[in-house]
Amino acid sequence: MTDAPPREDLTGKLLIAMPDMGDPRFHGSVVFLCDHSAKGAMGLIVNKPMPEVLFSEMLEQLDIDRGPATRDLPVCYGGPVELRRGFVLHTAEYQGDLDDRLAVDDSFAMTATLDVLEDLARGEGPAAAILALGYAGWGPGQLEAEIQQNGWLTADATTELVFGTMEGKWVAALASLGISPLTLSSEAGHA
Repeated sequence: MTDAPPREDLTGKLLIAMPDMGDPRFHGSVVFLCDHSAKGAMGLIVNKPMPEVLFSEMLEQLDIDRGPATRDLPVCYGGPVELRRGFVLHTAEYQGDLDDRLAVDDSFAMTATLDVLEDLARGEGPAAAILALGYAGWGPGQLEAEIQQNGWLTADATTELVFGTMEGKWVAALASLGISPLTLSSEAGHA
């Protein structure tokens, strides 16, 4: 009996959707993986802005006062699970409420409470952040199977790539691997 190879922990990595991604909700997506374990994976799509949802209007709906230093934060479609729930992916220097903060790695953290929105409204929040509505989730082994079936590429996440300009983020993520979208094939190669 042989042991299965150890599973690579992809927490803090980017998933880049291949052109022939079977699920249209993920077409052209770049997903930041907040957590990946034997129990499954959770991530946020970081390149699908929701132009119909403004950060300022969200603050108003949540009865959070905007201060003079409030930055306009991008609001993204984070994924198809729990679309009414918001998650703030941010730089790790922001501590906030440590009980409600998921430290992903030395560069990134995620917070899903109103505290971070209140701090952002006062101009006291993290240096860089994205607000995502909903998230992407995978059950045990599901993400690994999708990667093996050539649904995703994985890449290192940088703050410049994750928090940079939305337009062209998929192409930039591919470029971080030295890949041009024109050279991608939907056929998986197996030796």
